[in-house]
Amino acid sequence: MPPTDVDLVVHARWIVPIEPPGVLVDHALVVDGGRIVAIVDAASADRDYRARNRVECPAHVLMPGLVNAHTHAAMNLLRGIADDVPLKPWLEAHIWPREGRFVAPEFVHDGTLLAGVEMLRGGVTCAADMYFFPDAAARAYEALGMRALVGMPVLDFPTPYAADPDAYLQKGLAARDAFKQSPRLAFALALHAPYTVGDATWAKVMMYAAQLDLPVHTHVAETRDEVEASRAASGETPVERLDRLGVTGPSLIAVHAVHVSGGDIDRLAAQRCHVVHCPTSNMKLASGIAPVAAMVERGIDVALGTDGAASNNRLDLFAEMRHASLLAKVSTGDAAALPAATVLRMATLGGATAVGMDERVGSLLPGKAADMIAVDLGGLDAMPVYDPISHLVNVAGREAVTDVWIDGRRVVAARRVMTTDEDSLAPRAALWQQRLATRID
Repeated sequence: MPPTDVDLVVHARWIVPIEPPGVLVDHALVVDGGRIVAIVDAASADRDYRARNRVECPAHVLMPGLVNAHTHAAMNLLRGIADDVPLKPWLEAHIWPREGRFVAPEFVHDGTLLAGVEMLRGGVTCAADMYFFPDAAARAYEALGMRALVGMPVLDFPTPYAADPDAYLQKGLAARDAFKQSPRLAFALALHAPYTVGDATWAKVMMYAAQLDLPVHTHVAETRDEVEASRAASGETPVERLDRLGVTGPSLIAVHAVHVSGGDIDRLAAQRCHVVHCPTSNMKLASGIAPVAAMVERGIDVALGTDGAASNNRLDLFAEMRHASLLAKVSTGDAAALPAATVLRMATLGGATAVGMDERVGSLLPGKAADMIAVDLGGLDAMPVYDPISHLVNVAGREAVTDVWIDGRRVVAARRVMTTDEDSLAPRAALWQQRLATRID
Protein backbone atom coordinates (compact mmCIF):
# COMPACT_ATOMS: atom_id res chain seq x y z
CA MET A 1 0.00 0.00 0.00
CA PRO A 2 1.53 3.36 -1.01
CA PRO A 3 2.17 5.98 1.67
CA THR A 4 -0.47 8.61 2.30
CA ASP A 5 0.32 12.17 1.26
CA VAL A 6 0.01 14.63 4.15
CA ASP A 7 0.95 18.23 4.80
CA LEU A 8 3.33 17.79 7.73
CA VAL A 9 5.14 15.19 9.81
CA VAL A 10 7.03 16.29 12.94
CA HIS A 11 9.49 13.80 14.41
CA ALA A 12 10.30 14.44 18.08
CA ARG A 13 12.41 12.89 20.81
CA TRP A 14 9.38 13.04 23.09
CA ILE A 15 5.69 13.74 22.51
CA VAL A 16 3.49 14.72 25.46
CA PRO A 17 -0.07 14.59 24.13
CA ILE A 18 -1.83 15.39 27.47
CA GLU A 19 -4.63 13.10 26.25
CA PRO A 20 -3.91 10.33 26.97
CA PRO A 21 -1.49 11.11 29.82
CA GLY A 22 2.15 10.12 29.50
CA VAL A 23 5.19 10.47 27.27
CA LEU A 24 5.82 8.91 23.86
CA VAL A 25 9.47 8.40 22.94
CA ASP A 26 10.77 8.68 19.35
CA HIS A 27 7.38 9.24 17.78
CA ALA A 28 6.04 11.47 15.02
CA LEU A 29 2.91 13.58 14.75
CA VAL A 30 1.11 13.64 11.40
CA VAL A 31 -0.89 16.69 10.25
CA ASP A 32 -3.10 17.24 7.22
CA GLY A 33 -5.54 20.02 6.50
CA GLY A 34 -4.63 21.76 9.76
CA ARG A 35 -5.69 18.80 11.90
CA ILE A 36 -3.86 16.01 13.67
CA VAL A 37 -4.13 12.76 11.73
CA ALA A 38 -2.13 10.43 13.95
CA ILE A 39 0.74 9.99 16.39
CA VAL A 40 2.83 6.99 15.43
CA ASP A 41 6.29 5.61 16.05
CA ALA A 42 9.04 7.04 13.86
CA ALA A 43 9.38 3.96 11.67
CA SER A 44 5.64 3.84 10.93
CA ALA A 45 5.63 7.53 10.06
CA ASP A 46 8.37 7.03 7.48
CA ARG A 47 6.65 3.98 6.04
CA ASP A 48 3.01 5.11 6.01
CA TYR A 49 3.15 8.85 5.25
CA ARG A 50 4.76 11.04 2.62
CA ALA A 51 5.01 14.56 4.00
CA ARG A 52 5.11 17.77 2.00
CA ASN A 53 6.96 19.19 5.00
CA ARG A 54 9.04 17.18 7.43
CA VAL A 55 10.42 18.69 10.64
CA GLU A 56 12.99 17.08 12.90
CA CYS A 57 12.97 17.89 16.61
CA PRO A 58 15.69 15.53 17.86
CA ALA A 59 16.06 16.90 21.40
CA HIS A 60 12.60 18.38 21.82
CA VAL A 61 9.29 17.77 23.50
CA LEU A 62 6.36 18.19 21.12
CA MET A 63 3.27 19.16 23.11
CA PRO A 64 0.01 21.12 22.82
CA GLY A 65 0.24 24.89 22.64
CA LEU A 66 -0.14 26.66 25.97
CA VAL A 67 -3.35 28.51 26.79
CA ASN A 68 -3.06 31.83 28.62
CA ALA A 69 -6.53 31.81 30.14
CA HIS A 70 -6.46 35.38 31.42
CA THR A 71 -4.58 38.42 30.22
CA HIS A 72 -4.99 42.08 29.36
CA ALA A 73 -2.78 41.96 26.29
CA ALA A 74 -2.73 45.66 25.39
CA MET A 75 -1.34 46.44 28.83
CA ASN A 76 2.05 45.30 27.54
CA LEU A 77 2.47 48.99 26.77
CA LEU A 78 2.16 49.66 30.53
CA ARG A 79 4.74 47.07 31.55
CA GLY A 80 6.81 48.41 34.46
CA ILE A 81 4.93 51.72 34.67
CA ALA A 82 4.29 51.32 38.41
CA ASP A 83 6.05 48.42 40.09
CA ASP A 84 6.06 47.58 43.81
CA VAL A 85 2.67 49.19 44.44
CA PRO A 86 -0.39 47.47 46.02
CA LEU A 87 -3.41 46.79 43.83
CA LYS A 88 -5.73 49.64 44.85
CA PRO A 89 -3.22 52.53 44.47
CA TRP A 90 -1.68 50.77 41.49
CA LEU A 91 -5.03 50.94 39.71
CA GLU A 92 -6.29 54.28 40.99
CA ALA A 93 -3.11 56.37 40.87
CA HIS A 94 -1.17 54.85 37.99
CA ILE A 95 -3.13 52.59 35.62
CA TRP A 96 -6.63 54.06 35.36
CA PRO A 97 -5.41 57.67 34.83
CA ARG A 98 -3.14 56.58 31.97
CA GLU A 99 -5.86 54.43 30.46
CA GLY A 100 -8.23 57.38 30.66
CA ARG A 101 -5.80 59.53 28.74
CA PHE A 102 -4.24 57.19 26.21
CA VAL A 103 -6.36 54.09 25.60
CA ALA A 104 -7.76 54.08 22.07
CA PRO A 105 -7.96 51.58 19.19
CA GLU A 106 -4.35 52.22 18.12
CA PHE A 107 -3.09 51.67 21.68
CA VAL A 108 -4.97 48.38 21.95
CA HIS A 109 -3.91 47.12 18.52
CA ASP A 110 -0.22 47.90 19.04
CA GLY A 111 -0.17 46.60 22.61
CA THR A 112 -1.91 43.38 21.60
CA LEU A 113 0.53 42.82 18.73
CA LEU A 114 3.42 43.26 21.15
CA ALA A 115 1.83 40.88 23.62
CA GLY A 116 0.99 38.36 20.92
CA VAL A 117 4.58 38.16 19.74
CA GLU A 118 5.74 37.64 23.32
CA MET A 119 3.16 34.92 23.88
CA LEU A 120 3.88 33.11 20.61
CA ARG A 121 7.60 33.09 21.33
CA GLY A 122 6.80 31.54 24.70
CA GLY A 123 4.61 28.79 23.28
CA VAL A 124 1.20 30.36 23.94
CA THR A 125 -1.11 29.59 21.03
CA CYS A 126 -4.38 30.74 22.61
CA ALA A 127 -5.22 33.63 24.94
CA ALA A 128 -8.32 34.77 26.80
CA ASP A 129 -8.15 38.55 26.68
CA MET A 130 -10.05 41.21 28.60
CA TYR A 131 -9.61 44.84 27.58
CA PHE A 132 -11.18 47.84 25.90
CA PHE A 133 -11.70 48.12 22.12
CA PRO A 134 -11.98 44.35 21.55
CA ASP A 135 -12.27 44.91 17.80
CA ALA A 136 -8.72 46.32 17.76
CA ALA A 137 -7.45 43.37 19.80
CA ALA A 138 -9.24 40.94 17.48
CA ARG A 139 -7.51 42.50 14.46
CA ALA A 140 -4.13 41.96 16.11
CA TYR A 141 -4.80 38.33 17.03
CA GLU A 142 -6.12 37.60 13.55
CA ALA A 143 -3.03 39.15 11.95
CA LEU A 144 -0.76 37.02 14.13
CA GLY A 145 -2.69 33.83 13.40
CA MET A 146 -3.33 33.25 17.10
CA ARG A 147 -6.37 31.69 18.68
CA ALA A 148 -8.17 33.94 21.19
CA LEU A 149 -11.23 34.33 23.34
CA VAL A 150 -11.73 38.08 23.09
CA GLY A 151 -13.50 39.74 26.00
CA MET A 152 -16.26 42.29 25.48
CA PRO A 153 -15.70 44.55 28.51
CA VAL A 154 -18.55 45.72 30.72
CA LEU A 155 -18.34 48.15 33.65
CA ASP A 156 -20.78 50.44 35.42
CA PHE A 157 -18.61 53.54 35.06
CA PRO A 158 -17.55 55.46 31.94
CA THR A 159 -14.19 55.06 30.21
CA PRO A 160 -12.82 56.32 26.90
CA TYR A 161 -14.35 53.18 25.37
CA ALA A 162 -17.96 53.51 26.51
CA ALA A 163 -20.19 55.69 28.67
CA ASP A 164 -22.48 53.15 30.38
CA PRO A 165 -23.24 49.40 30.49
CA ASP A 166 -25.57 49.56 27.49
CA ALA A 167 -22.87 51.21 25.39
CA TYR A 168 -20.31 48.61 26.48
CA LEU A 169 -22.65 45.81 25.45
CA GLN A 170 -23.56 47.45 22.15
CA LYS A 171 -19.93 48.02 21.15
CA GLY A 172 -18.80 44.58 22.30
CA LEU A 173 -21.52 42.77 20.41
CA ALA A 174 -20.75 44.82 17.30
CA ALA A 175 -17.12 43.66 17.52
CA ARG A 176 -18.31 40.07 17.88
CA ASP A 177 -20.49 40.43 14.80
CA ALA A 178 -17.59 41.90 12.81
CA PHE A 179 -15.39 38.86 13.48
CA LYS A 180 -17.99 36.09 13.56
CA GLN A 181 -16.45 34.45 10.49
CA SER A 182 -12.94 34.39 11.95
CA PRO A 183 -12.00 30.72 12.41
CA ARG A 184 -9.74 31.21 15.45
CA LEU A 185 -11.58 33.92 17.38
CA ALA A 186 -14.40 33.58 19.89
CA PHE A 187 -15.92 36.17 22.22
CA ALA A 188 -16.87 36.34 25.89
CA LEU A 189 -18.76 38.84 28.03
CA ALA A 190 -15.99 40.28 30.19
CA LEU A 191 -17.33 42.03 33.28
CA HIS A 192 -14.46 43.56 35.21
CA ALA A 193 -15.41 42.37 38.71
CA PRO A 194 -18.33 42.12 41.14
CA TYR A 195 -17.21 45.34 42.86
CA THR A 196 -17.30 47.38 39.62
CA VAL A 197 -20.56 45.96 38.25
CA GLY A 198 -23.92 46.27 40.02
CA ASP A 199 -26.69 43.70 40.28
CA ALA A 200 -28.79 45.25 37.52
CA THR A 201 -25.93 45.10 35.03
CA TRP A 202 -25.10 41.52 36.00
CA ALA A 203 -28.74 40.55 35.38
CA LYS A 204 -28.77 42.19 31.97
CA VAL A 205 -25.45 40.65 30.94
CA MET A 206 -26.53 37.18 32.02
CA MET A 207 -29.61 37.53 29.83
CA TYR A 208 -27.33 38.15 26.84
CA ALA A 209 -25.03 35.31 27.91
CA ALA A 210 -27.93 32.86 27.98
CA GLN A 211 -29.47 34.03 24.72
CA LEU A 212 -26.19 34.07 22.79
CA ASP A 213 -24.51 31.13 24.57
CA LEU A 214 -21.51 33.24 25.59
CA PRO A 215 -19.02 32.60 28.39
CA VAL A 216 -18.64 35.15 31.18
CA HIS A 217 -15.08 36.17 32.09
CA THR A 218 -14.56 38.14 35.33
CA HIS A 219 -12.17 38.80 38.22
CA VAL A 220 -13.43 37.31 41.50
CA ALA A 221 -12.15 37.52 45.08
CA GLU A 222 -8.72 38.79 44.11
CA THR A 223 -7.99 40.61 47.37
CA ARG A 224 -9.01 40.33 51.00
CA ASP A 225 -10.31 43.92 50.89
CA GLU A 226 -12.64 43.00 48.04
CA VAL A 227 -14.16 40.16 50.05
CA GLU A 228 -14.53 42.24 53.21
CA ALA A 229 -16.19 45.07 51.28
CA SER A 230 -18.59 42.60 49.67
CA ARG A 231 -19.53 41.14 53.04
CA ALA A 232 -20.08 44.62 54.44
CA ALA A 233 -22.28 45.66 51.52
CA SER A 234 -24.43 42.57 51.05
CA GLY A 235 -23.48 40.05 53.72
CA GLU A 236 -22.15 37.79 50.96
CA THR A 237 -18.78 36.82 49.56
CA PRO A 238 -18.26 37.74 45.90
CA VAL A 239 -18.84 34.11 44.93
CA GLU A 240 -22.04 33.92 47.01
CA ARG A 241 -23.30 37.11 45.36
CA LEU A 242 -22.56 35.84 41.86
CA ASP A 243 -24.28 32.58 42.74
CA ARG A 244 -27.39 34.46 43.90
CA LEU A 245 -27.39 36.45 40.66
CA GLY A 246 -27.28 33.29 38.56
CA VAL A 247 -23.76 33.95 37.26
CA THR A 248 -22.18 30.71 38.45
CA GLY A 249 -22.28 27.81 36.04
CA PRO A 250 -20.25 26.10 33.31
CA SER A 251 -20.00 29.36 31.38
CA LEU A 252 -18.24 31.25 34.21
CA ILE A 253 -14.49 31.89 33.95
CA ALA A 254 -13.62 33.11 37.47
CA VAL A 255 -10.19 34.74 37.55
CA HIS A 256 -7.93 34.79 40.64
CA ALA A 257 -10.27 33.30 43.30
CA VAL A 258 -7.57 33.96 45.89
CA HIS A 259 -9.74 34.66 48.93
CA VAL A 260 -12.40 31.99 48.64
CA SER A 261 -13.91 30.07 51.52
CA GLY A 262 -14.62 26.36 51.66
CA GLY A 263 -18.24 27.20 50.88
CA ASP A 264 -17.15 29.27 47.88
CA ILE A 265 -15.12 26.34 46.57
CA ASP A 266 -18.11 24.04 47.05
CA ARG A 267 -20.28 26.43 45.01
CA LEU A 268 -17.72 26.72 42.22
CA ALA A 269 -17.41 22.94 42.10
CA ALA A 270 -21.14 22.24 42.24
CA GLN A 271 -21.83 24.74 39.46
CA ARG A 272 -18.93 23.41 37.32
CA CYS A 273 -17.31 26.85 37.06
CA HIS A 274 -13.81 27.36 35.71
CA VAL A 275 -11.11 29.10 37.75
CA VAL A 276 -8.05 30.84 36.30
CA HIS A 277 -5.05 30.92 38.63
CA CYS A 278 -2.64 33.84 38.09
CA PRO A 279 0.13 33.06 40.61
CA THR A 280 2.76 35.59 39.53
CA SER A 281 0.38 38.56 39.43
CA ASN A 282 -1.06 37.53 42.79
CA MET A 283 2.43 37.43 44.28
CA LYS A 284 3.53 40.72 42.75
CA LEU A 285 0.49 42.63 44.00
CA ALA A 286 0.62 40.79 47.35
CA SER A 287 -2.94 39.60 46.79
CA GLY A 288 -2.30 36.19 48.34
CA ILE A 289 -2.13 32.52 47.36
CA ALA A 290 -5.19 30.91 45.82
CA PRO A 291 -6.15 27.51 47.34
CA VAL A 292 -5.65 25.77 44.01
CA ALA A 293 -4.85 22.32 45.40
CA ALA A 294 -8.20 22.30 47.21
CA MET A 295 -9.98 23.37 44.04
CA VAL A 296 -8.34 20.63 41.99
CA GLU A 297 -9.25 18.07 44.67
CA ARG A 298 -12.89 19.18 44.38
CA GLY A 299 -12.80 18.58 40.62
CA ILE A 300 -12.83 22.23 39.54
CA ASP A 301 -11.28 22.92 36.14
CA VAL A 302 -8.34 25.20 36.98
CA ALA A 303 -6.46 26.98 34.21
CA LEU A 304 -3.43 29.28 34.29
CA GLY A 305 -3.17 32.92 33.29
CA THR A 306 -0.56 35.61 33.37
CA ASP A 307 -2.85 38.60 33.95
CA GLY A 308 -1.52 41.68 32.15
CA ALA A 309 2.14 42.56 31.79
CA ALA A 310 1.54 45.65 33.94
CA SER A 311 0.84 43.46 36.98
CA ASN A 312 3.17 40.59 36.13
CA ASN A 313 5.78 41.99 33.73
CA ARG A 314 5.94 38.74 31.71
CA LEU A 315 3.39 36.83 29.66
CA ASP A 316 5.19 33.59 30.47
CA LEU A 317 3.20 30.39 31.01
CA PHE A 318 6.34 28.43 31.88
CA ALA A 319 6.87 30.77 34.82
CA GLU A 320 3.20 30.43 35.80
CA MET A 321 3.47 26.64 35.80
CA ARG A 322 6.50 26.67 38.06
CA HIS A 323 5.07 29.30 40.40
CA ALA A 324 1.72 27.49 40.62
CA SER A 325 3.40 24.25 41.59
CA LEU A 326 5.73 25.80 44.16
CA LEU A 327 3.07 28.01 45.76
CA ALA A 328 0.76 25.02 46.18
CA LYS A 329 3.51 23.09 47.94
CA VAL A 330 4.58 25.85 50.31
CA SER A 331 1.02 26.96 51.14
CA THR A 332 -0.21 23.44 51.94
CA GLY A 333 2.96 22.05 53.46
CA ASP A 334 2.66 19.13 51.04
CA ALA A 335 5.50 18.58 48.57
CA ALA A 336 3.20 16.35 46.51
CA ALA A 337 0.64 19.11 45.92
CA LEU A 338 0.08 20.02 42.24
CA PRO A 339 2.55 17.62 40.63
CA ALA A 340 4.07 18.52 37.27
CA ALA A 341 1.59 16.54 35.18
CA THR A 342 -1.34 18.31 36.85
CA VAL A 343 0.16 21.76 36.30
CA LEU A 344 0.99 20.98 32.66
CA ARG A 345 -2.61 19.94 32.09
CA MET A 346 -3.79 23.21 33.68
CA ALA A 347 -1.65 25.16 31.19
CA THR A 348 -2.98 23.25 28.19
CA LEU A 349 -6.23 21.27 28.35
CA GLY A 350 -7.38 23.04 31.51
CA GLY A 351 -7.10 26.38 29.77
CA ALA A 352 -8.74 25.09 26.61
CA THR A 353 -11.64 23.77 28.70
CA ALA A 354 -12.01 27.09 30.53
CA VAL A 355 -12.27 29.06 27.29
CA GLY A 356 -14.62 26.55 25.69
CA MET A 357 -12.18 25.25 23.08
CA ASP A 358 -11.29 21.82 24.50
CA GLU A 359 -12.96 19.99 21.63
CA ARG A 360 -10.52 21.70 19.24
CA VAL A 361 -7.28 22.29 21.17
CA GLY A 362 -5.50 21.62 24.45
CA SER A 363 -4.29 18.10 23.66
CA LEU A 364 -2.80 16.23 20.72
CA LEU A 365 -5.70 13.90 19.98
CA PRO A 366 -6.26 12.92 16.33
CA GLY A 367 -8.99 15.10 14.87
CA LYS A 368 -8.06 18.15 16.90
CA ALA A 369 -6.48 21.27 15.43
CA ALA A 370 -2.71 21.02 15.12
CA ASP A 371 -1.88 23.69 17.72
CA MET A 372 1.46 22.53 19.09
CA ILE A 373 4.88 23.66 20.22
CA ALA A 374 8.40 22.23 20.23
CA VAL A 375 10.42 22.73 23.42
CA ASP A 376 14.18 22.14 23.21
CA LEU A 377 15.58 20.15 26.15
CA GLY A 378 18.90 19.50 24.42
CA GLY A 379 20.92 22.21 26.13
CA LEU A 380 23.38 21.55 28.92
CA ASP A 381 21.18 23.56 31.26
CA ALA A 382 18.46 20.91 30.86
CA MET A 383 20.59 17.76 31.03
CA PRO A 384 20.06 15.02 32.02
CA VAL A 385 16.37 14.51 31.26
CA TYR A 386 14.82 11.74 33.37
CA ASP A 387 11.22 12.95 33.15
CA PRO A 388 10.28 15.35 30.32
CA ILE A 389 7.03 16.39 32.02
CA SER A 390 8.88 17.39 35.18
CA HIS A 391 11.39 19.27 33.05
CA LEU A 392 8.67 21.25 31.29
CA VAL A 393 7.42 22.56 34.63
CA ASN A 394 10.55 22.69 36.75
CA VAL A 395 13.44 23.29 34.35
CA ALA A 396 12.48 24.67 30.95
CA GLY A 397 11.86 28.36 30.36
CA ARG A 398 9.98 30.02 27.55
CA GLU A 399 13.27 30.58 25.70
CA ALA A 400 13.36 26.81 25.09
CA VAL A 401 10.39 27.08 22.68
CA THR A 402 11.77 26.87 19.16
CA ASP A 403 8.74 26.27 16.94
CA VAL A 404 5.00 26.86 17.14
CA TRP A 405 2.19 25.65 14.89
CA ILE A 406 -1.44 26.82 14.90
CA ASP A 407 -3.90 24.93 12.72
CA GLY A 408 -0.82 23.18 11.30
CA ARG A 409 0.68 26.48 10.16
CA ARG A 410 4.19 27.22 11.42
CA VAL A 411 3.88 30.63 13.07
CA VAL A 412 7.21 30.48 14.93
CA ALA A 413 10.26 28.95 13.30
CA ALA A 414 13.66 28.81 14.98
CA ARG A 415 12.38 31.20 17.68
CA ARG A 416 11.20 33.89 15.24
CA VAL A 417 7.56 34.84 14.71
CA MET A 418 6.70 34.41 11.04
CA THR A 419 3.31 36.17 10.94
CA THR A 420 4.43 39.74 11.58
CA ASP A 421 7.42 41.99 11.07
CA GLU A 422 9.00 41.81 14.52
CA ASP A 423 11.45 44.60 13.73
CA SER A 424 8.62 47.08 13.13
CA LEU A 425 7.24 46.65 16.64
CA ALA A 426 10.21 48.15 18.51
CA PRO A 427 9.73 51.70 17.13
CA ARG A 428 6.02 51.52 17.95
CA ALA A 429 6.76 50.45 21.51
CA ALA A 430 9.30 53.27 21.88
CA LEU A 431 6.77 55.82 20.70
CA TRP A 432 4.20 54.62 23.22
CA GLN A 433 6.83 54.71 25.95
CA GLN A 434 7.46 58.40 25.25
CA ARG A 435 3.74 59.15 25.53
CA LEU A 436 3.02 57.01 28.58
CA ALA A 437 6.01 58.22 30.57
CA THR A 438 4.27 61.59 30.82
CA ARG A 439 3.49 62.47 34.42
CA ILE A 440 -0.16 61.91 35.30
CA ASP A 441 -1.50 64.18 38.06
